[in-house]
Amino acid sequence: QVQLVESGGGLVQPGGSLRLSCVGSGFTLDYYAIGWFRQAPGKEREAVSCINNNDYSTYYADSVKGRFTISRDNAKNTAYLQMNSLKPEDTAVYYCAAGLRTYYSLERLKNPLEYDFWGQGTQVTVSS
Repeated sequence: QVQLVESGGGLVQPGGSLRLSCVGSGFTLDYYAIGWFRQAPGKEREAVSCINNNDYSTYYADSVKGRFTISRDNAKNTAYLQMNSLKPEDTAVYYCAAGLRTYYSLERLKNPLEYDFWGQGTQVTVSS
């Protein structure tokens, strides 16, 4: 059974940090592109950070550059999103996704439709 399970969300004060984890089971995460997406109430789901499955190139949304870091530990079948200097506008449900395509351009990497498996989401709330 293919599954992605996120963890690590929670309530944090502005300026704080969280690390989200995404554990895959039933498939080998190494072969897949990984995307972290988020969705705030009333807003569309947006790509936050993604990592390619070929050359491990990465994408970061402008709003998180310099603050978030995506990584993967293939031995643990796990992907991470380290989030530092959190802001209230980072508040959202965060989802990890895994996709298997022959080639991911930057545009494909950011597109939720190019991912095959999704986790259930984890809430991140940044508030004082």
